[in-house]
Amino acid sequence: MLEATPGPTDRALPLPELYARVERHVPPVEWSILADDIGAILKLKRERNAVILAHNYQTPDIFHTVGDITGDSLALAREAARTDAAVIVLAGVHFMAETAKLLNPEKTVLIPSLEAGCSLAASITAADVRLLRQRYPGVPIVSYVNTSAAVKAESDVCCTSGNARKIVEALGAPRVIMLPDEYLARNVAKETGVEIIAWKGHCEVHERFTPDDIRELRATHPGITVLAHPECPPEVVALCDFVGSTAAMADYVGRERPGRVVLLTECSMSDNVALHHPDLDFVRPCNLCPHMKRITLGNIRRALETMTHEVTVAPDIAAKARRTVERMLAIG
Repeated sequence: MLEATPGPTDRALPLPELYARVERHVPPVEWSILADDIGAILKLKRERNAVILAHNYQTPDIFHTVGDITGDSLALAREAARTDAAVIVLAGVHFMAETAKLLNPEKTVLIPSLEAGCSLAASITAADVRLLRQRYPGVPIVSYVNTSAAVKAESDVCCTSGNARKIVEALGAPRVIMLPDEYLARNVAKETGVEIIAWKGHCEVHERFTPDDIRELRATHPGITVLAHPECPPEVVALCDFVGSTAAMADYVGRERPGRVVLLTECSMSDNVALHHPDLDFVRPCNLCPHMKRITLGNIRRALETMTHEVTVAPDIAAKARRTVERMLAIG
């Protein structure tokens, strides 16, 4: 008689303590494949004295297993300035890796994929900022953290979606330029008496949400709580129950515990928050960020094995850009 061959659910899975974090999202047969890269990454982190910063838009297999510091852009910027690791691997997009390098000039900063860009960062250049200064002399420029180091270097201070209003008001100016996200600028303008001059950049994830999406969600899921990122169009924001950064949305879910909820932001954000709240019903209208999905366990492993791709910033740009980020962190 032939004996049955044990399947993946019939034998002990590798790294069981980590699998417990993601078992509601990752099936056992998939985990058996992922665990090889995860185990190698954990070993390489110890050997390289490395830390992995994982943005909220990373997939759960990265976010919940190999990420040492997780959060939104502001949280990653703050923690990047505090880490004692010799090597920082940014599981996110390129502008985030540049920001980590600005705050850690003596450390090695790696981005696992050179293709992990950002539509917002690509929507404006340093030359554009210089032209804005000529057109609006004396008006302070607030650059979203979703910009290149070269753009930050031409600005007065940075902001994130979580602290944009606070930064704008802290400048004490009647009028500011806020770039590059038009919708974030328009949404902040509704909350403050400061006149805001906006750029025409958009996030390719958030700009796709529409008022019709929300109306359909409310019609098909009665009683649903709708949360939106402030990079969404203002007409979308106006129909939502709560608007905030990815960190603020996660905090809202944990605090208010809505029975049924939808997060109008990138796909993996809902997946990651849902794993913390198994008793809540998450509806997922999925707008995926192709740039964030360039980061995988496989290329994180290769980054640590080969110490690529190293992120550098020219010294003259870095010195000026660093001041704008540090000013943001000082304001909060």
